[in-house]
Amino acid sequence: MQPNPWLDAFQKNVSDLISRSPAADVERNVRAFMSQAFSKLDLVTREEFDIQSDLLRQAVAKVEGLERQIQALEQRITALENAKG
Repeated sequence: MQPNPWLDAFQKNVSDLISRSPAADVERNVRAFMSQAFSKLDLVTREEFDIQSDLLRQAVAKVEGLERQIQALEQRITALENAKG
């Protein structure tokens, strides 16, 4: 997962705050809580998103090609039917 500037800044601020406080294990607990909270969200990495976007583009292109083929075949069938009639 690529770094998130907002999350990095938030973690740095929490780290700075904790380094000045007597509660040394709060940072560890906050990180664990944040990790758990983010893992409950159904998030994907940017790489996974880009891969799925590329696959979707390929599928759309293939469907469009198949639609053109079907249309051409339908036109040929219509022309053959009209020639018989």
